[in-house]
Formats: sequence, C-alpha cells, structure tokens
Amino acid sequence: MTAPQEHQTDSRQMLGRLRSVMAEDAAGQTRLDRITSLIAEEMHCEVCSIYLFRDEDTLELCATEGLKPEAVHQTRMRLGEGLVGRIAQRGHIINTDDAPGTRGFRYMPETGEEAYCSMLGVPVQRLGETLGVLVVQSKEARIFSEEEVYAVEVVAMVLAEMAELGAFVGEGAAMKARHQQAVLFHGAAGQEGAAQGHVWLHEPRVVVTNPIADDPHREMERLTAAVDELRVGVDRMLSNAKTGDSEQLQVLEAYRMFANSKGWMRRMEEDISRGLSAEAAVEKEQSVARARMSQVTDPYLRDRLHDLDDLSNRLLRILTGQGNETGAEMPPDPILIARNIGPAELLDYGRRLKGIVLEEGSVGSHAAIVARALAIPLVIHAERITTEALNGDLILVDGDQGVAHLRPDETVVTAFRDKMAMAAKAQERYASIRDKPAETTCGTRIALLMNAGLMADLPSLDGSGAEGVGLFRTELQFLIRNHMPKRAELSELYARVMDAAHDKRVTFRTLDIGSDKVLPYMTATDEPNPALGWRAVRVGLDKPGVMRMQLQALIRAANGRPLSVMFPFVAQREEYTAARAEMDKALERERILGHTLPASLEVGAMLETPSLAFAPDSFYREVDFLSIGGNDLKQFFFAADRENELVRKRYDTLNVSFLTFLEGIVDRCNRLGTPLSFCGEDAGRPVEAACMAAIGLRSLSMRPASIGPVKSILRRTDLSELRAVIHEAREAGVQSVRPQVMEYLRGKL
Repeated sequence: MTAPQEHQTDSRQMLGRLRSVMAEDAAGQTRLDRITSLIAEEMHCEVCSIYLFRDEDTLELCATEGLKPEAVHQTRMRLGEGLVGRIAQRGHIINTDDAPGTRGFRYMPETGEEAYCSMLGVPVQRLGETLGVLVVQSKEARIFSEEEVYAVEVVAMVLAEMAELGAFVGEGAAMKARHQQAVLFHGAAGQEGAAQGHVWLHEPRVVVTNPIADDPHREMERLTAAVDELRVGVDRMLSNAKTGDSEQLQVLEAYRMFANSKGWMRRMEEDISRGLSAEAAVEKEQSVARARMSQVTDPYLRDRLHDLDDLSNRLLRILTGQGNETGAEMPPDPILIARNIGPAELLDYGRRLKGIVLEEGSVGSHAAIVARALAIPLVIHAERITTEALNGDLILVDGDQGVAHLRPDETVVTAFRDKMAMAAKAQERYASIRDKPAETTCGTRIALLMNAGLMADLPSLDGSGAEGVGLFRTELQFLIRNHMPKRAELSELYARVMDAAHDKRVTFRTLDIGSDKVLPYMTATDEPNPALGWRAVRVGLDKPGVMRMQLQALIRAANGRPLSVMFPFVAQREEYTAARAEMDKALERERILGHTLPASLEVGAMLETPSLAFAPDSFYREVDFLSIGGNDLKQFFFAADRENELVRKRYDTLNVSFLTFLEGIVDRCNRLGTPLSFCGEDAGRPVEAACMAAIGLRSLSMRPASIGPVKSILRRTDLSELRAVIHEAREAGVQSVRPQVMEYLRGKL
C-alpha cells in the first residue's frame, strides 16, 4: 500500500494570490471560478467548490474546479442535506478521508464527485452568519492537516468579507447583491403599533475592506497599538467606576481580563502572521466567539462571550477609525435597529424614533417598558437584522404581528400603508368620542385609565380620554441611571406627575424590580427562575430603606393632595400588612418632621399571583383597593412563561378557566366591598376588555392608545347580552369563549 503524500500549504502565499485575483477587474462569476482553481492548486486537491445560499434554506453550487461544470447553478441542497448542508446548518468543519462513508453523505450524480474520497468542508461565515460552504476534495484518502484546515478557514473568512463587499455579484439568487433584497424578519411583539421609516443603526457596522495584509510586520504594530489603546480605555472606565456597583465592576473586570488575555492576543498575531490584516484577525476571533455564543446555553458563559464580542467591536473601531459617529445623518423617520439597548440610551433618542427592532430583548425588558411609555412600535427577537440592515434602508415595523419588512417591495409597502391609513382613520373616529364616557348600551359605566411610567406619558392623559392613571410605574426612574436616585429627586418628579394629571387620580406602584428588571447599581441575584424569585414587594421588604425612601418621597410629593399607592406582587396577606406598616411609619416620620400629609391616602395591592385570590376575607377588608396585574397573573395561572413564544400563545385570556377565576375575584370583591380594577395588556384589547366588563370589572387600565378602541367597543355593547353569550358558551363545555364572543360582537359592530 502506498503511503499518503505529505502536502505543504502556505496560507500567506494562498492569500497573496487570492488578493491578486480579487484586484482584477472581473465579473463575480469569473472571480469565483478563478478562486476555486487557485485554492485547488494551493491545496494540492483535484476539487474545490464554493456553495452559497440562494435563500435561507437552500445552498447552490456557484463555482467549482474538478466537478462537472454543468452542475454549477444546477446542483442545490437543503440546509442539513448531505455533508455540505450539515456544515452550513451546524457551522462545523467536516474533515474526512472517506466522504462517501461518512454519515449524512448524499451522492449527487450530476457533479461526478463519487471518485473523491477525502473531503474538507468549512462554513463561509461572517460574525456568526453563515453565507455558504467552501469544500476541497481529493481522490487520495487522507485527513487534512491542521495547517491545511487553518488555511481553508482563513480563505473562507476572506470570501465572506468579499461577499459582504459585493465581490461575487452575478446572475441568479445565490449571487445576488447583499443588503439589497427584501427580507422579512419574524420576531415577537414588544409594543403594538405600526410604523414606516428608514433604518438607523444604534451601532453602525464596522466594514473591513482590507482582509488580506500587505505587510504582516506593519499589521502586528497596528494591532499592538490598538490593543494598548483598548487596555488604557478599559482601565480608565474601571477607575471611573470604582465607586459604582459591584455588577458594573464585574463586567469591566471581565473586559480587562479579555483585553489582557495572552491567548486572545496570540491567536490574532498568529492570524496576522498567516496573512490576515489586523482588522480581519480581530473579526475572525469575533466570528468564533459569536458562533460559540449561539450554541452556549449557560447564561454566565453567554455573558462572557458577549463581553468578548463587545470588546472586539471596540477594538475594530479603534483599528478602522469607524466610531459610532460615522458622519451619517439620522433620517427624519428613524427606525432604530440594535441587538439590544438600555432604557437610558433609548430615552436619549426619545420620541424622534418611529419604531424599534431588536435582535434580543423581552416583553418585560427595560427597552419594552420605555417603548410602551413612548408609544413606539417595538419588535423583539428579530434575529440577524443588525447584520442585514444598512443605514437608510426602508423598513416597515408591525408591532402588532411582531414582524419587520426590510427593503420591502411595492406591493408590501402599499398594503402596509393601507393598514396604517385604516388605523389613522380609526383614531379619528376614537377622537370624536374622547370626551364621552365609556358607557355601554345597557347603561353601565366603565372607568378607563391609562398606564404610565414617564413624564412624557402624561400629555396623553387628556388626549386619550383617560379618566386617570391606573398604574404609574416608578421603577423607570431607578433603571435609567447608574446610581440610586435621591429622595428629593423622586419627590420632585412625583409632584410633577400629580401636577400634570390636573387633579385626576394617579396610582403609584412602588418599585417593581427583579425578574427581568434589574437595577444597574444593585448586585444581581443568580436565580434559576427570577419571575418566581426575589422581586417587587419581596425586595422592598428585605431592603426596607429603599421602600421607606420612596414612600417618603410620595408623601412629600402629595403635599396635602390625595395620594394613591399600591404594592406590586403581593402573594399573601402578611406581605401587604408589612408593607402597609412601612407606609404608616413613613407617615408618622413625616408628621414628626412637620411635613404636610396627604389629604387622603389609599393603599392597595396588585393581585398577580393566584394565591392572593384565596387570601382571607380580612385581607380584602383591610386593603383599600386591588388591581389585577393581568400579565403576571395569566402566566402563573397557566404556568406559561410570557417570554416563551413556544407556550405563551397557547393560552387564551378568554379561556373559560381563566374567566371563571377572574369572576370569582370580582364576586368576592363585590361581596366584601373592595374596589377592583384590571391592569395589563389584555385590558387594552377591545374584545378582551368587553368580556372583562361583562364579568363585572368596572375599571380597566391600559396604554393610552388603547383607550379609544376599547371605549368604542364598550359604547356599542350590551353587557348583559355578552355575559349571557359567555355563560352559554361555558355551559356548552368549550375551552375558550372567543369564537362565540367574536360572532356576537360582529353582529353588533
């Protein structure tokens, strides 16, 4: 048996030749053809093939040296199909000396590849996004060496960069120009509403235009200088944050650890020595980190990989000089695109934004809270949009459906504009009933209140027709700063809120942190299920100093006016009793200090856990009012995480079990004389709101934009008839009364 030959591959030499090919004035197909010939020669292989995605699920053979030329643009495979499809799907390298015998191999007769035993396939990736697959094959049965694998990986990365820059544009879907095609992103609804505008990237993409180095020594010097500047910057941030919270310090310490990592530096220097530019070496490491991030489930490891990714971005901006200020001018109708964004940064943009699309985020995140407060449509979980969108691209945001249309064609734009026009027309109709009561045809009056969290919300109080503020979220003032707010600051803010309400009732919810709302200056607790953990009133009772400070600020803000306060996430009577005792202590302290006390005081609780529905009668008599927190109550009732798209939509608010449960709360409050309201997303959905009114709820609190639609449907509904429809459907044994309710309402509207 003949021993396998040893082959030497010089990645620097191959990249040098590749640069020459890229510098030629040639069409995209010609470039690809020359590149496959070059790689096959340098790798001492009979075959080199390049596959690119023609759509998100299909790869197409776009160039080959060694396979049948007629197979080019004819051979296609689905994601996961064959060895090439598996490489694209998993982002993993396949290196085998027996390709036909490898699990998943698919024989494609039109290519003539059955004669080749050895195969090395690597994904063509850029920043975690797979654009295609690069394959080399040989008749000789051999495993490719580490040096050969590295050389092909480096070439694949350069191909990805050049594809990003439009070097391979040609005929057909697989060789279409990037960032020019229409793309539909399916995410999740973070805030309802629709908007048309143009992309504004929160962090403009760094473009690497020189992936191949001319002078490795010079590139080493550039990298060293940039890393030194990065380290100085991180040290400066650490020095400035020494008086900050421990969590912020931990993040910056992780930054410093990575910035001083000898392994990170060594790998980038190795990449440069093999022919990459300093920028390409940094981006190669960043791509590896992002690929790992997509597969890691451990939250700590994901956070550390995210730190490395952020640090790589900082280093790339130093090397390229492409800072956040690129000179681009924000469009007049900006739609913000970002991986994620903090509440303070979002507030800096303010109402200039027409819409927001995030790759990450959650329905209860800081960004979602601010987006609701500013009434800006928000889509979350729109994967890959930051790598696809460019500043100035036309984009349509549908916060109702949780989708974003990037660079849509004219038919989609027309349909979307029709939808927006219909919504605008409906708003005109709602404006005509703004000052009229939400009184049903049977003469029942429902109080419609609005939710708020910022001073910016308060102008909506009069414009929306709301009768007051059923929920003012006080946590936003804690979330948007890097230190605990002072009592005087909070008192001044709460006083301005009450002034802006013009004597209408404002119910302040005390600090609701924990779960998905973590203060940047408090140590985060590592909890397996934070939604069921240390949050809201539990934090307040364990950290009474913060609660007392906030209660004193509220009392001083009232300054002789009526005051309404409620405690969030009360699960049992003892928690409310302890929190009420803190209020009594605060009142006594303010009296001793000679401060004016509120003219009247109402202290309530949010019913967000099923347990509180079964509290003793004495609790219902003790509490001044109750507000059902529908968002949390529903997820706990159905044991379905509202952040989890796999289960969240399985359960309907109009499920008979949930409606029966709510009816029980209503009946008990009526019997014991406890004022009751419902607060949450469902209160602002017209059909759900009508059903809640039908089962006896007489006060609903929602976002300002929902008041018009809810009032409109209530003014055309007979609650006694709707109640009969609900009861009849329940008696029939249905799971949800929605079909019967919709049929009834269609006949009335």
